[in-house]
Order: sequence, then C-alpha cells, then structure tokens
Amino acid sequence: MNENLVSIIIPVYKQADHIEGVVSGYISILSEIKRAYEIILVVNGSGDNSLDICSRLSNKYPQLKVIHSRQKGWGLAVKLGLKQAKGDILCYLNSARTSPQDLLLVLSYAFTNPDVAVKACRKIRDNWQRRLGSLLYNLECRALFDLSYWDINGTPKVFPRKLDKLLALSREDDLIDAEFNIICRNNNYRVIEVPIFTTKRKGGNSTTNYNSAVKMYWGAYKMWRKIKAKNAA
Repeated sequence: MNENLVSIIIPVYKQADHIEGVVSGYISILSEIKRAYEIILVVNGSGDNSLDICSRLSNKYPQLKVIHSRQKGWGLAVKLGLKQAKGDILCYLNSARTSPQDLLLVLSYAFTNPDVAVKACRKIRDNWQRRLGSLLYNLECRALFDLSYWDINGTPKVFPRKLDKLLALSREDDLIDAEFNIICRNNNYRVIEVPIFTTKRKGGNSTTNYNSAVKMYWGAYKMWRKIKAKNAA
C-alpha cells in the first residue's frame, strides 16, 4: 500500500448523462491537494453506456481505474472499490451529489486529522419529502445504534487504512453507510462531520423513493435485531 496515495471510490449506476463532466471536475480540483491519487470508477449494473464512457475516461486520465460489476448495489460497488484501492487514505462518495469543492473540503479535513474518519453532513435537502425521510432514518439509526451522527448516508466518507475494521464492511446495499457508522461507534473511531450545503444533483434520477426508503427503515431495524441477537449469544 502507498501511504502517500489517496484512493477515491466512485460507484457509477446509470450516470452516462453526467459522469464525464463530474469526473473531469474532480480531476481538475484534485490538482490542489498536492498528493498522488487514484480514482476508481465502479460501474455496477448500469443498463446504459456508463461503462463505455468510464473506459474512455480511463484512457484519457491515467489516474482512473474502472471496475465493472454486472450486479448493482451501492454497498457492493463500495466494497469492490475498497478491495482494489491501493492508497492509505480511502474515500468513497456519491458523485451525483458531491461537488468538486465539497470533495476537496472533506479531503482537507482528513489530511489535517489523519487518525479519524471524516464524513459529510448534509444540512439541506432538495425538498421537504427528502428532508422528512432523511430525518426519520437518521433518528431511527441514532436510537437503534446509539449513534451521535446526524447524516448517516452523507458522503464523501474518508478514513485512513489504519482504521482497519472499516475494511470489513459487509453490506452490499444502501445500508453500508449505517454499517460504516456503527463500526466507528463500536470501535471508538473518532468521526468528524463536515457540514455540506450543496443540494443540486448533477444529473440522472435518484434511486431513493418511497419504496426504497421503507426498505432502508426496515433494513436498519433488521440489522439492529441481528446485532442484538449476536451480542446476546
């Protein structure tokens, strides 16, 4: 592993309409970090031409690596990226909702706090439905898992490889972010939440809807039951 390398993992799902502009924006601003970096694009289950676009980008930018999975899943993509990452500083993010400036801000916090996990805490949502849904989910996770964080799903998330329990993330769905926070809580990993005020989505359609939200609420409850049963055994 390279202690001077930053690995940035970007799951890509049906983002052919905007992924090229997003990646170009990241590469432009990452010149300011004065560190070597790699960007790992994990194309997972996309039915559009996201893979072709990402492959073309990797030919243009030597910092890019492309992983293709026929299976979809936010958590699966993050896990595949972490497995291939070579850096000592690891980052994953939702590219549709992370501006280059926000990425730079969160990375800057991570560089100056090398022993902690750093994550975005989104302060604004697109509309009242997303605000309400997010509030309910975060309150549920705070109550079930005794968490102090206010934005469970907020990305970018950045952590040093020395926080090695985070390399054992197991969820392959949207609950991987809750698992990330639970691992930090259970292992006394300090976490810094960086306030983010960007709300505009870069493109494509959000995969979060009423059905997926209910699935997350129920999934968090089932995760809590599983952990409780394991601790009681």
